[in-house]
Amino acid sequence: MAMAKVFTIPVPPQIGRKRRERTADPRYVDGQRLLVEAMRYLAQADPVNNRGAIELLSEHVRTRFRMTDSPLS
Repeated sequence: MAMAKVFTIPVPPQIGRKRRERTADPRYVDGQRLLVEAMRYLAQADPVNNRGAIELLSEHVRTRFRMTDSPLS
């Protein structure tokens, strides 16, 4: 069985470059809070019938929301 070759290209750090200060975007935090509140509401209202919706929201919070909606963009 042949193994794949991995090539790495080292990139020297830019010493003079200023780093952008990270600040939390309140819309990002509010969006997460809103989704969690929606899941909590659905779970309290009817957890059995709302299971699919809760799973969809949970998956969105765990993957796409965090990957695509960065507070730093």
